[in-house]
Amino acid sequence: MRPSLCPLLVTLGLCLGIQPALAELHQAVDAAVRPVMQIYDIPGMAVAISHKGQQHFFEYGVASRENAQTVDRHTLFELGSISKLFTATLGAYAEARGTLNLSDNASQYLPELQGSAFDHISLLDLATYTAGGLPLQFPDSVSDERRMLGYYRNWQAVYPPGTRRLYSNPSIGLFGHLAAASLAEPFQQLMEKELLPQLGMQESYVRIPTERMTRYAWGYRDDKAVRVSPGALNAEAYGLKSSASDMLRFIEANLHPDHLPAPLRQAISSTHRGYYRIGDMTQALGWERYAYPINLEKLQAGNSAEMALQPQPLERFSEPKPAKGDLLLNKTGSTNGFGAYILLLPARDTGLVILANRNYPNAERVRLALQLLEAIEP
Repeated sequence: MRPSLCPLLVTLGLCLGIQPALAELHQAVDAAVRPVMQIYDIPGMAVAISHKGQQHFFEYGVASRENAQTVDRHTLFELGSISKLFTATLGAYAEARGTLNLSDNASQYLPELQGSAFDHISLLDLATYTAGGLPLQFPDSVSDERRMLGYYRNWQAVYPPGTRRLYSNPSIGLFGHLAAASLAEPFQQLMEKELLPQLGMQESYVRIPTERMTRYAWGYRDDKAVRVSPGALNAEAYGLKSSASDMLRFIEANLHPDHLPAPLRQAISSTHRGYYRIGDMTQALGWERYAYPINLEKLQAGNSAEMALQPQPLERFSEPKPAKGDLLLNKTGSTNGFGAYILLLPARDTGLVILANRNYPNAERVRLALQLLEAIEP
């Protein structure tokens, strides 16, 4: 990791044009990030913060231990399940375009699903993990699209749709697949050629172009360099790669969507609406929402393994709840070699993203994010 200049910056005040308050912010971020990197042996990390219209970037360590390439704001990290936010946005965008309705049955959008359990499962059920027990991952035998469709045709709900939350890649993955079908274009093409450009994101990919591969960090697991492997509906569920710079654009699009084209502006608003509550967490479309301020233990509980792996009873709202008041929206994302976290405070015009090339515990990502918020607003 590069040595910190923060103590010097604080002392000099205007060193390199950085104001004393900003130097103190750098020092606080350093004090929060570096111990986490040391404890969990994280090779590299990028932090980006937007606060009241001001952008801040902090880069640490290396994107590759093999060639010692340093992390910067343009380094590409795997987002893991933060990809689901983009899938949710695409689905809401399709609804804003009039090509689907979230209340429609899923089988309406794919002939192969007709006559299956998906005749009675809505697109909203898929998007919010309430289809009735779709698992976290596909079985290992689902290795191509033909087997994927066969899996869905033969799958039977364990619970009545809409009554239990069970976090699931096959659930929101199918939602993204059907949203793309409603728009009559492949998911990857819609994401890379339509949605991401409209968000102003030029460093985000499902499949990284050859000429950008030098920016792609290596993830690390058991001291081995790893990257995500393709799988069924991986693009829709966990396959995006992005940079701190681009993710800050996504954050700012969510904080200030007014400049976006009308369908996308409507879509972002839709992704912030809440559909049901589990404890302190309200499930929105992709995003997970809380009243703010919130204590560490409650936010960690909402991002716990139990929440991700166990079916949860829920309190469904009679109508979607708009995002009003002082709220925190967040999402974690992991692959074998990467760990990420994104957080919004819309009422406070603040958001942050933390990208790392090691999968470290969600509880520590949440702890770090709240420390960073304290540094921004002591």
